[in-house]
Amino acid sequence: MTDPARTPGRVGRVGTLPWGDNVHEAPIDQIAKLPFDVVLYQHRAGWDEDRPRWLSEAQRQLPTIYLEHDPPQQHPTETLHWVQDPGALLVHCTHFNALMWNAGVTPTRVVEHGVRPLTQDVYRGDVERGLVVVNHLQRRGRRLGADLYQQLIERVPLTLVGMGSETMPGGWGEASQLELPKHMASHRFFLHPVRYTSLGLALIEAMLIGQPVVGLATTELATVIRSGENGYIDNRPEALADTMRRLLRDPGLAREWGERGQQLARERFNIDRFVADWMQILHEVTT
Repeated sequence: MTDPARTPGRVGRVGTLPWGDNVHEAPIDQIAKLPFDVVLYQHRAGWDEDRPRWLSEAQRQLPTIYLEHDPPQQHPTETLHWVQDPGALLVHCTHFNALMWNAGVTPTRVVEHGVRPLTQDVYRGDVERGLVVVNHLQRRGRRLGADLYQQLIERVPLTLVGMGSETMPGGWGEASQLELPKHMASHRFFLHPVRYTSLGLALIEAMLIGQPVVGLATTELATVIRSGENGYIDNRPEALADTMRRLLRDPGLAREWGERGQQLARERFNIDRFVADWMQILHEVTT
């Protein structure tokens, strides 16, 4: 759905993603006239504002899916999701998110992320630094781990990539989706300092390249990384710093953890599994 000004959420086929020929732009003022089989929402504004304003009554009665990308941003366990419709389906991208949200009367499913690498970059780890990928980290604060990043960069060399990263120590700037894999392939390890979020796609992309992951033992990451086997997770900053320094001293260990993490990512987050899961859900809601 697009508008003439290409406002956020209505920008269409932009950026460097390899959009398929089956993805079509639709001007917002023509939406109500178009035939659809399913309506999928993935933002609260789309549910609360766009749905009553732009969709016809018949379209609002179509099979409905709401894709929720994040855990609750207010109270972590008591927040009632705004989609309260027993005829809709609330789909989460991690089991942690589904656990934390109160779905109320709305049925739920979980479809874990599926990632298809956009480049052929492979892990080298020749840059003796850790890589952190977070947009607007300074502005987003403690939830995304801005304070932990500030603590850890004083102990371990780190590079921060993402929008607005130039304002922080070690900030490299924004990287396109085709540039980011090169940073992952070159940096020794990937640091995920985030306290509370969904499972980031950048982290999965790093694992698929073979870059070892170090992070907090929180949210869905606690089910992905097994410390000392395919990466390292802990809730003690000093333990994270010690492990990162160990990886800088021992590139062989970094490669070993990265290879095991890559194997898990290929099994758990492969794009074919993701497509099959979504096809099953679309079949369920339309039959």
